[in-house]
Amino acid sequence: MPRPVNRREFLNLLAAAGGAGAAIQAGTALGLLPASAGASTLDLTAGYGRSAVILGGGLSGLTVAYELGKAGWDCTILEASHRCGGRIFTVRHGTLIDEIGNRQYCEFDDEPHLYFNAGAARIPSTHRTVLDYCKELEVELEVFINENKTCWVQDDAMLGGKPVRNVEYTTHMRGFMAELMAKAMNETEMEAPFTDQEAETLLGMIRRFGDLGEDDVYRGSLNAGYASGGFIEHGVQKDLIAFRDLLKTRFGANLMRANEGETGPVLLHARGGMDRITDGFLRKVGDRVSYRAMVASIQVRDDGVEVTYDQDGARRQISADYCFNCIPSHLVTGFEHNFPEDYVRALKYIRRGEAYKAAFQAKERFWEKQDIYGGITWMNNPSRQIWYPVAGIHKQKGVILAGYDFSGGMYHTRMTQEQRIEAHLADGEKVHPGYRGLVEKPVTVAWHRMNHMLGCAGYWTRILDGAWSAENETMFRRLQAPLNGRHYMIGDQISKHAAWMESTLQSARWAMNDLDRRLRNMPA
Repeated sequence: MPRPVNRREFLNLLAAAGGAGAAIQAGTALGLLPASAGASTLDLTAGYGRSAVILGGGLSGLTVAYELGKAGWDCTILEASHRCGGRIFTVRHGTLIDEIGNRQYCEFDDEPHLYFNAGAARIPSTHRTVLDYCKELEVELEVFINENKTCWVQDDAMLGGKPVRNVEYTTHMRGFMAELMAKAMNETEMEAPFTDQEAETLLGMIRRFGDLGEDDVYRGSLNAGYASGGFIEHGVQKDLIAFRDLLKTRFGANLMRANEGETGPVLLHARGGMDRITDGFLRKVGDRVSYRAMVASIQVRDDGVEVTYDQDGARRQISADYCFNCIPSHLVTGFEHNFPEDYVRALKYIRRGEAYKAAFQAKERFWEKQDIYGGITWMNNPSRQIWYPVAGIHKQKGVILAGYDFSGGMYHTRMTQEQRIEAHLADGEKVHPGYRGLVEKPVTVAWHRMNHMLGCAGYWTRILDGAWSAENETMFRRLQAPLNGRHYMIGDQISKHAAWMESTLQSARWAMNDLDRRLRNMPA
């Protein structure tokens, strides 16, 4: 006789089959869903008249300058590049893409809706710190469409490479998975772990989740869309895609768990480009930024920090009471410094994530003719994704993301610009026939070759089964704490959930709160 399943095992089964979205009603009913966390508070009162040098004009550095400035600090930002923002990088007409060995200037038409977020692109509605700053700095936001069921799924291994709509794939997969779960829930399995009412409710959820017939068999669903009709006439159901065919692509796990976790809530972005967030900070602290200022030396003293940097062909020096450093850790180790060995070892411990993006300007908004307004098409090829823009709906042209590889971005990084473009054109043709003639003016951004960055998010690699190793924790705490009470490393690299703007902001705010606490506790 099969072993009965308990509530936890059932929820795990349901989540594995259809993502947390499938289990959320059951989880709520059983009281198993966690509450969302709020942003940390910031109340700086102890630093008036002190000075800080901020290394790097990324989001965390700008945040420190903004908040300390409000508290009366004298702040100077040293930014090595010609721009602030770090990995908040919006590409539009005339933008310089400062990739080593592949310098580009964007040739998009000079229209406000023709832009491409080559770095940060999405803000989950649960990232309260980012949203609070956007409100405070008057950065206008709009909804970002992450999942759109009318977008495509394409895999050479499935249906001979023919693309299918996201809604067809996910509807049929839910149906077959629900059929398996319903058949597995026999009388014996239900009686032990659930009351009759619970069992009836859960089985009803499974049947509705998969649109099963009364005999618990899946025979297709109108939820996958109509082959014809649906308005004036009754809708005709599309042909069923066989379960075996659905299982031929690896996208099952991706698509069935779409919009979970960080991409589960409503997503937003800054209207006109994510660099509007950078602009919001610069309206407040722009006069404190020194551009093309490349750090050469960091010396942490008992009474402050001394930084030497090169700018306009001259070597300069600045001293401050404290230093906040958001330069990527692997670059910091190349400066002259007086850091202790264990601190240097911790800086070197962090690896850099691989990330690559590419975009085309489209001569016409061909996706809108296919009922696609925003969202992501998934492809089982190196380009991986095509994003369709929300900006400029029904205008003549648009900018589409033609490739995005966050975890394996070195594939395209190692290519020439011409090879990259050809790869994206070939991949796009599999979804949109005639793609080559529909797009123009390509740009590519390989973060491992971007000047002054040479990598993407901080990557803490020693993670097993979702848990940090003891070594991870030791290294993290060493870098999070201020060196000699004077030098703070900040940015998403000093967080346990890298690659988000929220992580960057939380890291900066933690450091400022920690310093403020220390100053309050100093003897008079």
